[in-house]
Amino acid sequence: MVTREKFTPTAVEGSKLFITIAAMLSSLMAVLDISIVNVALNDIRASFGVQMDQIAWVSTGYMMANIVVIPMTGWFQRRFGLKNYFLFSLCIFTISSLLCALSWNLISLVFFRILQGMGGGAIIPTASTIMLSRYPKEEQGMAQAFIGLGAITGPLLGPTVGGYLIDFSSWHLIFLINLPIGLLCLFVAMMSIKVPNFIPSQQQLDRYGFLLLAVGLSCLQYVLEEGNRDDWFESHIITFLSIISLTCLVTLIFQQLESKEPMIDFRVFINRNYALCTFINFILGTTLFGGSFLFSLYCGNVMNYAPLDIGLLFLKGTCIQIIMMPLVGKLVNVIDKRILIAFGVIVVFFSLWKNSHLTANSSEGALIFVLFLRALGLGCLFIPLSITAIAFVKPKELGNALGLFNLTRELGGSIGLAWMSSQLVNHVKEYNVTLGSHIVNGLPVVDQQLRLMQFLFYGKTEHPQQAAYQLMQNRINLQATVESFNKGFLILSLVFLTSLILLILIEKPKKGATPVEGMH
Repeated sequence: MVTREKFTPTAVEGSKLFITIAAMLSSLMAVLDISIVNVALNDIRASFGVQMDQIAWVSTGYMMANIVVIPMTGWFQRRFGLKNYFLFSLCIFTISSLLCALSWNLISLVFFRILQGMGGGAIIPTASTIMLSRYPKEEQGMAQAFIGLGAITGPLLGPTVGGYLIDFSSWHLIFLINLPIGLLCLFVAMMSIKVPNFIPSQQQLDRYGFLLLAVGLSCLQYVLEEGNRDDWFESHIITFLSIISLTCLVTLIFQQLESKEPMIDFRVFINRNYALCTFINFILGTTLFGGSFLFSLYCGNVMNYAPLDIGLLFLKGTCIQIIMMPLVGKLVNVIDKRILIAFGVIVVFFSLWKNSHLTANSSEGALIFVLFLRALGLGCLFIPLSITAIAFVKPKELGNALGLFNLTRELGGSIGLAWMSSQLVNHVKEYNVTLGSHIVNGLPVVDQQLRLMQFLFYGKTEHPQQAAYQLMQNRINLQATVESFNKGFLILSLVFLTSLILLILIEKPKKGATPVEGMH
């Protein structure tokens, strides 16, 4: 055991098996909740009798609280200890899940979802810190693999489990399902996690810094969630909140950098490998969330899949990640992590590029294949990227570093969703105008197609010419939609490929003990 630095989380002791179970299940629960709730939004809207733009606050409220808490995890861990903060987060999440199920109107549900987001935002970074503090250096790849298994299984199971629960009962069950998992995690964590030498930090909460953080990130999340619906900067509210967000976040960065005891230590970005890996993580979040958003909409709007069918499709195509995570957890000790990251980037790029060639007649096998490729690449990417990022991070900075690392992926995801949502709308309009102009201009090939279509309606309708024109217009709309999805996937594939440029700049960690090893 190495000498502890004052006011650090210190090493975690206890059964690795039970600590791993608690960390995996809690990560699964936190991520599952996000994807499972999205499936139930229509049922919740019908239950409360509200508009679609209002029900969006069920997701927006959670994400706003989630994204504010994540960068604060380092300070909370130093102040209250890893075990205490982990148990507190689990309690908040579990109790608020019950309250969500008991909600009597939309306002109460959004309020309880904000509480749930406060608990959920801390679970994964704190569970990661606990696992890395408990496992020795040579086993930290497997530690990240176990956390990754919980985190990736949630999005795989969410749509499928949510669809089944709603069909079986009602939307209330999607929140109640968290109770047994949360209580089990609380019991196992309480009995197994031990931090015997923890010395709490006496650093007081930076109220001004916290206010800047909360206002800045909340406004940013609102802008990203609602910007497309409000036509972005055509809306005075979006413009105003964007200015507020930018002002608060820039002020926060300078204020924390000048502080002797910062609440959020941005100096960790001086670490070259950490900064580069965190930027790659941001790009990963942008393409992963943006790509999943496009693929789900493509399956629903173009292929006419039901929500449950989309969930099953994701489950079939991405279950390979469950196999890849433990395998890569072993490989990181054998193969240069940069090689694994490069392989993952290339495979994910190829999957997105294949997505950009889908048609309205693509088979289910083709869809599963692109999902399989993406899952294979991500399975090779997550663990070596996070291990490389924290390789030279000091033990006392681990919680802060992991919080910022997770925050960048979440921010990237929010930006990816907003960006692709806006791009999709604009591209559909653009392609509709371009393709529709062929009808207006009376191109010979189009006129010939219209005449052939009219024959289909002779004797079936009084206006075969109008029916043929409507059929042609429907085909143009469909083709414009497909082309718009393809362009979105192509843009994401090229953006993701830029990760290779950053990867070249990453230094290979030298053999021997790393600072993180001292946590054990």
